[in-house]
Amino acid sequence: MSTTASDRPTSLGATLRKGIRQVAEMAATPLVPEDFLDLLAPLRAGADLRGRIVEIQPETPDAATILIQPGKDWRGHIPGQYLRIGVDVDGVRQWRAYSLTHGPRNDGLISVTVKAVPDGLVSGYLVHRTEPGTLVHLDQAAGDFVLPTRGGKFLMVTAGSGITPVIGMLRNLFPVTDSGVLRLPRSADFDIVVVHVAPSQPESIFLQNLQSLDADGAIKLIARYDDTHGILDVNDLDTLVPDLSDRITFACGPAGLLDALEQHHIERGLELQVEKFRTARVEPGDGGTLTVAGHQIETDGETTILDAAESAGVLMKSGCRMGICFGCVVPLEEGAVRDLRNGEVTIADPEESGSVAIQTCVTAVAGSARLSS
Repeated sequence: MSTTASDRPTSLGATLRKGIRQVAEMAATPLVPEDFLDLLAPLRAGADLRGRIVEIQPETPDAATILIQPGKDWRGHIPGQYLRIGVDVDGVRQWRAYSLTHGPRNDGLISVTVKAVPDGLVSGYLVHRTEPGTLVHLDQAAGDFVLPTRGGKFLMVTAGSGITPVIGMLRNLFPVTDSGVLRLPRSADFDIVVVHVAPSQPESIFLQNLQSLDADGAIKLIARYDDTHGILDVNDLDTLVPDLSDRITFACGPAGLLDALEQHHIERGLELQVEKFRTARVEPGDGGTLTVAGHQIETDGETTILDAAESAGVLMKSGCRMGICFGCVVPLEEGAVRDLRNGEVTIADPEESGSVAIQTCVTAVAGSARLSS
């Protein structure tokens, strides 16, 4: 989009105001050299891993694919893996895990597809409120929900946004271009059936991509819509997929479906690998219970975790009193803490976000917090 002369004063003014605000914040806050570098080059090697949102592509009215330029220290991923993304929403740093929806890309970008769920702080923020240019915090890719390289016969059972890790696998095996589906040597030994469940056809994420693969013969797609076919009964898989017993099943979606699949496959002695979604939330409070090294310590919302633990006789690692910054960083395994410098709350959930590194010398318990000893 071109910029006219009438646009420039407003743009320059906004940039100047932003710069003045940043300088004022820097003058009012003790900073170390890394803080200045974070402002100038947040994606540099050696920095905390971050990413810059490049583009937001709507998929359905309540889902979007987020394209991200990762920092220099991003180590890559295997299709089917997930990464944790941290965003600051209304002063609270929230972490959520999302599956990567592609294989390695030539442009170096990564992407996740997010469905905004009711009352979902992070999903709603990413889908409806985030703009290109926004910086997010990242962890390295993780997870073992990945296909073996040797090939084989597989059944993919997905529901709703559970299609996200599977579409990453399929796009890596069968890239779709303007000229059609590419048949690569690495995909020659794969025989894949996809049973994809969605509330309705318009709400089916990646449906066009799946239909293209099915029309080309790369996969066999069995689409099930709740408003047309009713809720999927896992016992119907025996009819929908006649050679079910010859296939390894990969499944991703709501816990109810996966629990039913596990019971179904156990009864038949079939192999199943699952990726579960969870939507637990931790409500931060003012002070509370600190759990560390086998001790439970009641503390207020103004005392740092480091001081509270040491006052209770728990030895904590730190270098603060010797002028060594970040010597007190430990993993927050579960719960919430508040940064006493700026009021930001960081939340960790063991099954949704995993542990999150915090500084115990500048954070206080916000409800409850369990630290790794």
